[in-house]
Amino acid sequence: MADQPQTLTNLGLYKPPSTVRGMTDLDRDAFTQTVNVPAIRIPTNVLNKVVKSLKKVALHRPGIKRVVEEDNTDGKDNNHGDYRLLLLDPSSITSTDSFGNDEATDLKAFGVPLEIQRYELKLTYENLKSEEILRAVLPEGQDVTSGFSRVGHIAHMNLRDHQLPYRKLIGQVIIDKNPGITCVVNKTNTIDSTYRNFQMEVLAGEDNMVAKVRENGVFYEFDFSRVYWNPRLSTEHERIVSLLRRGDTVVDVFAGVGPFAVPAARRGCEILANDLNPESFRWLQHNAKLNKVDKKITSFNMDGRDFIRGPVKERLPALMKGSQKIHVVMNLPALALEFLDAFRGLLGPEPEQGLTCEDNLPQVHCYGFSKEDDPQRDVIERVEASLKTTLQGQCSVHMVRNVSPNKEMMCVSFTLPRKVLYSQHTQDSDSSEEPCPKKQKCEEPTD
Repeated sequence: MADQPQTLTNLGLYKPPSTVRGMTDLDRDAFTQTVNVPAIRIPTNVLNKVVKSLKKVALHRPGIKRVVEEDNTDGKDNNHGDYRLLLLDPSSITSTDSFGNDEATDLKAFGVPLEIQRYELKLTYENLKSEEILRAVLPEGQDVTSGFSRVGHIAHMNLRDHQLPYRKLIGQVIIDKNPGITCVVNKTNTIDSTYRNFQMEVLAGEDNMVAKVRENGVFYEFDFSRVYWNPRLSTEHERIVSLLRRGDTVVDVFAGVGPFAVPAARRGCEILANDLNPESFRWLQHNAKLNKVDKKITSFNMDGRDFIRGPVKERLPALMKGSQKIHVVMNLPALALEFLDAFRGLLGPEPEQGLTCEDNLPQVHCYGFSKEDDPQRDVIERVEASLKTTLQGQCSVHMVRNVSPNKEMMCVSFTLPRKVLYSQHTQDSDSSEEPCPKKQKCEEPTD
């Protein structure tokens, strides 16, 4: 039996040459190296069956064929064409004892000798994964990340300080290793809370920021450098839209380019959508037309409080007299909880005839960040502080995602209390409200 090949740890098979350490201008040829890998000799008449049996221990590398012809330079093997070599993963197979019982049994049944050979394999830049390349280039002991958010053809990265000297190389590697990515950008400042966008630097590829995205079957187009878009919120967009029914009204206070408004309109809802950012407003209108729901969406370019105290206030009384539900979505997690105070006393004095239990109070879905140990309690307390009323037992909290260590994004859903909407009930009170005729509770349960 041939000598056992060195293990992955000793050989460093998947690690490019040490000479690439510290490279800032990408030289693809510098990553080329020749290594020895284990292989097993298989008769061609049972080749497919054996390959299937050994698929767990076979070599899997980008651009490398697992089944190769034998090296017959000495001309001694007259049966050369009757055999092939299956390359094996050196991290799984270091000797004949590395095969599992089932694998060894299958090899014996197929008449394949349990012998390991060496095969000289040429590894190039094309055969390496992006993380392997970056791990070889960046300083030893430093964090290596090849992760990014994909927005259409754009890869969006958040590089750390120690990675910045290598940012151009990192960008090119991401393009090389990810088909369809033609532009890589890095965020250079925190999100602007006014327009929810951020400055970015193009690291590699084309300087084209207009992205085309499909999310949950809906198409969007927008200038990624001038609006807010987060692909990690796809599931949350879908969750909220699933609560809606045809004929419902959706009031989207911070609509962005339409990830709630457009699919809600496609579901048959009537939409009042607003965003302060003129670019978001423009792309919102564009996406409404793109998805043929522009007649369902009335869009506004206003401050959130002005939107609530203007167009929403004007339409709310009539909507509340209808039977279809009203949903208010407030997705500006850095500030939205503070905007809830705009609903206090919004509709002025309560009409003389009073409200009945059948009145249609809005359902609010408001987002917020929390760094507290109990984020659920934190966001509820902040909602109550803005509304100046208690929501005990009248709201639900959904954890949307972990934004960063010790920072959660939460969604609080609740029925907007009538004592908040009408001016005579804007102050805290310990007294109970008068019960509605023939019914003890007016509040509809949240989802």
